[in-house]
Amino acid sequence: MPVAAVPAPYRHAVVPHLLVDDAEAALAFYERAFGAEPRFRLDGAEGEVVHAELTVCGALLMLSDARGDLRSPAALGATPVILHVYVPDVDGVTARATAAGAELLEGPADQFHGDRTALLRDPFGHLWIFLTHLEDLTPEQIAERLAAAGGADGATR
Repeated sequence: MPVAAVPAPYRHAVVPHLLVDDAEAALAFYERAFGAEPRFRLDGAEGEVVHAELTVCGALLMLSDARGDLRSPAALGATPVILHVYVPDVDGVTARATAAGAELLEGPADQFHGDRTALLRDPFGHLWIFLTHLEDLTPEQIAERLAAAGGADGATR
């Protein structure tokens, strides 16, 4: 039987690989806060997490302990990356995550683009936007709503 060059969970996706200073704690946090489900874990000889895979609402993530030149957001002082995950209940995920220790940066709110969103920072420095889709809109409708809100000149991207 032929082996797929790109396994099914990795098709049509860029899979984020999160580097953290305490992968053991991060894995436990993501399970508690976001309902993450572990898929695979490989520990090193000294107990470090060399590679782990988990899903958050079906979205695949990779995670490992930062080491050497692979540094965490905490070591860098911030991250320019935001992870977006669609969930059935953004309010519920936000409540669960903040109760588990996530920092709420923007509470759940309906947005011009037809989604309800919340922005969180996890204890390891990663930024997350959780979204619940509320309505289907055309790119033109989204641009019109953004312009009406004073957010842009109406151009679509």
